[in-house]
Amino acid sequence: MLKPLPQFHRRSFDRVHGYIARVLTNERQAETTRLVQLIPYPDGHYRAVFRPDYFALPEGQTEPSKSQWNTLKKRMKRLEGDVFIFREHGETGCAPGEPCYYVEFGFVAHKH
Repeated sequence: MLKPLPQFHRRSFDRVHGYIARVLTNERQAETTRLVQLIPYPDGHYRAVFRPDYFALPEGQTEPSKSQWNTLKKRMKRLEGDVFIFREHGETGCAPGEPCYYVEFGFVAHKH
């Protein structure tokens, strides 16, 4: 049985955009974020769409490994401890014929 999703704390779009742009900035790429689009959802979570070159793929590998996705998720957690990252992630389209990847996340609302 699936666990219910947590309640998400709404943050300003600019703050969330700054966070995920920083996450998706790879040191190898001279401080250029790979973020293409940040999509907010009514429940307070977001979908970040980003360029595939965020991941450095070894020759012959056509998609990121599970380990590379886990490294991205660890980076997200390191920068914001209360981030909730959805298990589902993967490939989506950016522009016709141009693939991108996505990850969905939200910030857990803390009960007082």
